Amino acid sequence: MTAHQDHVPTSGDDLEHGVEEGWGKVADAFRANFDDPGEVGAACSVYAGGRLVANLWGGLADRETNRPWSDSTIVQVASATKGATAICAHLLAQRGELDLDAPVTRYWPEFGANGKEDIKVRWLLSHQAGLPLVDGPLTFEQACAWHPVIRALEAQKPLWRPGTEHIYHAVTYGFLVGELVRRISGRSLGTFFAEEVAAPLGLSAWIGLPEEHEERVARLHYADAFSVEEFLAGLITATGLDADTVTAWVQSMWTPGSIQMRAGELGGALDNTSGDYMLTRAWRASEFPAANMIADAHSLARMYAATVSDVDGFRLLDPATVERMSVVQTDKTRMYGLPPGLDLPADRSFYLSLGFWRASPMAPMLGPGSFGHPGAGGSIALGDPDAGVGFCYVTNLWNFRPDDPRASNLVKAVRTCLDRG
Repeated sequence: MTAHQDHVPTSGDDLEHGVEEGWGKVADAFRANFDDPGEVGAACSVYAGGRLVANLWGGLADRETNRPWSDSTIVQVASATKGATAICAHLLAQRGELDLDAPVTRYWPEFGANGKEDIKVRWLLSHQAGLPLVDGPLTFEQACAWHPVIRALEAQKPLWRPGTEHIYHAVTYGFLVGELVRRISGRSLGTFFAEEVAAPLGLSAWIGLPEEHEERVARLHYADAFSVEEFLAGLITATGLDADTVTAWVQSMWTPGSIQMRAGELGGALDNTSGDYMLTRAWRASEFPAANMIADAHSLARMYAATVSDVDGFRLLDPATVERMSVVQTDKTRMYGLPPGLDLPADRSFYLSLGFWRASPMAPMLGPGSFGHPGAGGSIALGDPDAGVGFCYVTNLWNFRPDDPRASNLVKAVRTCLDRG
């Protein structure tokens, strides 16, 4: 395991093995993850008070070629992309260019077709718009081209009365919020992010990867398959819910043909039975602002740090914006598609504010003020305004078990270091 020491405002013996004094528990947890449960390659970074206090990486960027993970390795972070997309929207709101309570049609008139004229901006950000899928059919090439998806969303009828229920908009979230940003700024979401977030902070993070960075991308590997019984047991452990509740939830949400499964297919454009499209240049070059950011851990930790503190004299979001965007929304509505009578508390299932997962018993993060977004496979990035911390963990060994302990091990280590400080 090696450690990146660039941009760390300290000198001499204060920095050892990629961590400042007092942050060694993070390095210990990172190292332990390679033994149990196991890693191929991974990285973890922590900012505290605007300073980089831990920046670690190790393992292999590509197990097939034995390419080591280095300080320049970048990797797909899946739905952790959604947090960056939400930050772009809240930047516009902070500048007075986007009203979260306005109808989407104020900025995107064509969106109002087929019963969507009264959908509020905040319902796009909180997965309450009733548009988790498009009927399609769409091809992968059409999805990569952006505008065919936008036309399909304009024509789509909501699955429920918007604002009254919620379900995870796995892929459409990025197109919905991204088109809002494009209509207001005149720039695609990827370009807006590059110019307004990545450039000022010097990030290695892209939504739409330039070809010259292809050789830096870590190859994705997948953890061993597991049974339905193991999945249920893991979800019971992660949520603290009883077995009957979890079983009914899974049967309604994650069976073939269910709304949640179809949400990941984008009208047939994405084949999630294999995920091979994620290995293509076409996928990495396109903009899927819900799912295809490619970045390193240092960059996303730095980004979230700049939402809760100054980082080298620059701050993305002011405290009032962070407070506004962090108010939980999904505790006010029911999850769409649940069987009648099934009680599924939001803080044990889908605890979201305006674009971010919030700390909950299911995912305590660093404290009650934490906000961020996980990604399929195990990555997560988050900020904590109370601790002034930006954190990110990324991996190329994608594990879909709900009780995957790698990220939580690292977050617990950060919490331990903060408590001792």
